[in-house]
Amino acid sequence: MNVVRFFWGRLKEHPLARVGPGLITGVADDDPSGIATYSQAGAQFGLQMLWTMPLAFPLMAAIQSMCARIGRVTGKGLAANIKTTFPPVVLHGVVLLLLLANTLNIAADVAAMGEVAELITGFERHLMTTLFACGTLLLQVFAPYHRYVFFLKWLTLSLLAYAAVLFTVHVPWGDVARYTIWPKFTANAEAAAVIVGVFGTTISPYLFFWQASEEVEEMQSGSGELSLLLNESAGGKELRRIRWDTWTGMFYSDITAYFIILATAVTLHVSGMTDITTAAQAASALRPLAGDFAFLVFATGILGVGLIGVPVLAGSGAYALSEAMGWHSGLKYKFADARGFYSIITVSVLLGLLIQYSPISPMKALFWSAVINGVIAVPLMVVIIMLVSKKSVMGNFTASRSTIILGWLAVAVMGAAAIGMLIPG
Repeated sequence: MNVVRFFWGRLKEHPLARVGPGLITGVADDDPSGIATYSQAGAQFGLQMLWTMPLAFPLMAAIQSMCARIGRVTGKGLAANIKTTFPPVVLHGVVLLLLLANTLNIAADVAAMGEVAELITGFERHLMTTLFACGTLLLQVFAPYHRYVFFLKWLTLSLLAYAAVLFTVHVPWGDVARYTIWPKFTANAEAAAVIVGVFGTTISPYLFFWQASEEVEEMQSGSGELSLLLNESAGGKELRRIRWDTWTGMFYSDITAYFIILATAVTLHVSGMTDITTAAQAASALRPLAGDFAFLVFATGILGVGLIGVPVLAGSGAYALSEAMGWHSGLKYKFADARGFYSIITVSVLLGLLIQYSPISPMKALFWSAVINGVIAVPLMVVIIMLVSKKSVMGNFTASRSTIILGWLAVAVMGAAAIGMLIPG
């Protein structure tokens, strides 16, 4: 027992333990369904889709930093701020669509985790899916907040697996640099669909709600910390932390997505395998092309980010609905003190699990969640920009002009993506 306490104490002193919500949010962005999307981009178009990640990085970082700022300045989550600033129809519509999209996304993620676990262990995929879903659910409901979040932070290291894959294959770095800066592809419906998918999975509404609410959680878990509206003297230090935490977390997410596109481009695309529908299929296809090591690290990465992505999906919906209803919300509470909050998490995960045993295909669930996310992301980002620009909401801590400009650029890009997603053919 003394040995366990010693190592637990040393781990708590590690710099990773002091990283804020930005890292977890960034890694959750590369969930198993996102990995499938990035893998398809690399398999279908090779190096020609690498440019999407440098473009997406400042846009996703700007939006997420706005959400973090809203949470830390006001001491309230995103849904709570929307509730006090906009008509009820805005809040109700966003929360309803968010819950639906998140549940479908959870279904796709746990299905991918079950498939990958079957490839690694040989155990039946539905059994493994059930174990993963129930495990993440029990951790969210019963593990103390500081230990649970600490566990999630260490799981973020699983993303390093995708950089490791590149050491097992030949990479034409000159071509990589050229296509990253100056892409060449035919602007047709197939390319538009992949670009829509990449941006749709990179800038997702569930991350907006999670980021804001986790800032509130971190603030309330501290000793006597107040919102910046009530303690302006802490503003400079806290906003610098948020900028560093969010931009580095999003960079970690973005560069990992870049590595996934690159790894599948130089393996699957080169071999002529251009149609990837699941993350597990991408991992399995790597085995004969890049060896057992590449397969294992790619598959292990899927499991690691799935264990982060599913709680973030379920938690973001729970934060949103609980704040809309005025219920206690937060992982810091015990179940008895926040029954509504934990009930939403439970129902979301169990519904996602039940879809595995229904006629609904997990890939169809993923498609419809992407459509819903693409539809609600644009007006939601407009709402976020309006909130972070209002002195009545943010006091002296409104966002900078450069951040606002990046936010509007994200709206334009995602708006174009949403329109492209909804145009048939």
